[in-house]
Amino acid sequence: MNLFRIARQALALVLLVAVTERGLAQADTADRYTQTRTIGDGVTVTWIRDNAADHTMARSLFVDTPDSVMARLGLTDGVPATISTFLVETGGRINLFDTGYGFPDSRLADALRRLGHDPSEIDLVYLTHFHRDHIGGLMHGDTAAFPHAEVYASRPEYDAWMAMPPDRNAQQVKTMNAYRDRLHLFAFGDTLPGGVLTIDAVGHTPGHTAYRVGRLLIIGDLIHGAALQLERPEYSTSYDMDRPAAARTRRRILDYARREGLVMAGMHLPPPALLPSR
Repeated sequence: MNLFRIARQALALVLLVAVTERGLAQADTADRYTQTRTIGDGVTVTWIRDNAADHTMARSLFVDTPDSVMARLGLTDGVPATISTFLVETGGRINLFDTGYGFPDSRLADALRRLGHDPSEIDLVYLTHFHRDHIGGLMHGDTAAFPHAEVYASRPEYDAWMAMPPDRNAQQVKTMNAYRDRLHLFAFGDTLPGGVLTIDAVGHTPGHTAYRVGRLLIIGDLIHGAALQLERPEYSTSYDMDRPAAARTRRRILDYARREGLVMAGMHLPPPALLPSR
């Protein structure tokens, strides 16, 4: 069995094999697009897959990675991934981390309803950054998709995108304006409602943020290709605005998760997009 198949199987099953040592409960619900787990005391997380079709990160995205490395890992045809969001229930609040693409075939809205949550019931939306596959679901046409949600984003991320030229930030400006009365900008290190700790994860974007809730660590786009970057964190992608900084951040946060024994929730990890640190 080659390393590519081993990596896929390990990542898909890692929660089940690590239940005892990492403190994850058995899945409460599981299907192709969602999976719910309890992590530690009082934190329930549901992975929601936003992409309707299977998703692969193209080999060409990993611009710094030698062909020899991709070939050794069996990744010459790309790296399995997802477009994911996470619903976290803790302290009586319903919190959504990122919102997916918001495409006509995106699965977030349907998944929320199947889980028994109308978009109007979402209390808080935490954004890891402002790329369209993370903020697209905030809008339904020209209307805010979450009419009662308070939205949180880092001040560096907001300032950087608002300063970009119109041909780069039109969607970001429109979306932030739709939520301007409910938009909250934070500094790294702030603790937000629900006991959510904000962590500097810059590199992918100027204000890219990781969030910690108990023993759950939402890592955003820290990892685009888990089968490559968990073994070789020094390799970034063309999506990363500052590739060297992204690599440094990846090492730092992976080390942090390992030291603290955290479960990582990544927006581009392969199903079920939850990974105990190792």
